[in-house]
Amino acid sequence: MPRPVTLFTGQWADLPLEQLAPMAKQMGYDGLELACWGDHFEVGKALADASYVQRKRELLESHGLQVFAISNHLVGQAVCDNIDSRHKSILAPEIWGDGQPEGVRQRAAAEMGNTARAAAKLGVRQVNGFTGSAIWHMLYSFPPNDWAEIEAGYADFARRWNPILDVFDEVGVRFGLEVHPTEIAYDVPTTEKALAAIGHRPAFGINFDPSHLVHQFIDPVYFIEQFADRIYHVHVKDSQVNINGRSSILGSHLNFGDSRRGWDFVSPGRGDVKWTPIFRALNRIGYDGPLSVEWEDSGMERVFGATEACAMIKKGDFTPSNVAFDAAFAK
Repeated sequence: MPRPVTLFTGQWADLPLEQLAPMAKQMGYDGLELACWGDHFEVGKALADASYVQRKRELLESHGLQVFAISNHLVGQAVCDNIDSRHKSILAPEIWGDGQPEGVRQRAAAEMGNTARAAAKLGVRQVNGFTGSAIWHMLYSFPPNDWAEIEAGYADFARRWNPILDVFDEVGVRFGLEVHPTEIAYDVPTTEKALAAIGHRPAFGINFDPSHLVHQFIDPVYFIEQFADRIYHVHVKDSQVNINGRSSILGSHLNFGDSRRGWDFVSPGRGDVKWTPIFRALNRIGYDGPLSVEWEDSGMERVFGATEACAMIKKGDFTPSNVAFDAAFAK
């Protein structure tokens, strides 16, 4: 059977789940990847109220929807980041607190552990998100980096995330980092370093999202094959490169949707991600989990776009063959 197609609800958090669930079903989705913001999945309520997760499941089931994963990107970002005023806008008041950076990081780490516990209560074994990074600002290496400080950034990641992953192990849940600029891992070498920093422990894997690779000119198929045993979840998102002689692959301090950007996110199937080779690569590594549409396109109405994306994935995905096409000629 083809893989189930789900909708990541993070970009729809302005809508209550009761409204979004029937919309998602009407758009053709098999399930939802619940974001831990808005009212879609609230970690504190899941842990405090014995009936909370049952009500969520009943709501989804009433619309014929499954749930394979929850995601807490916003809180995860604060675990390792150099905290500044931008983080206040993405964090709940109880995580932000007084805004003192180390306190924010510690409260975020505790919440990520609680996210694993809440996922287990829901019966979900996959949590996706971000890690943040203490060293992302050193990307360009000028003034020249103290390379010991880069190594210290990976040690900081391991020190902060290993206790979180201990909780994941305790409750039988896995974490999938969305390899992404601003995270401790954003390309192939940094993913290798991040995995090494935590001793390649199985609780930590990858939420594969090709949209963050193509504008870095990284081959998504190579990435899948390089980290075959760590592809725990897949996001379907697309981006389009627009290098035209005046734009660059850097953000240029321009908002998403600005035509002057060198790249931008677009609806799946309308960008530079080549999906058929990705489906084939996922088949080769034996990935049979959900394909979760993370829909972002500043130039398109989202219900139209998310409906089209779901249909595109369902039409394009396929199960691997269990026979050689020329087996009939074998003697």
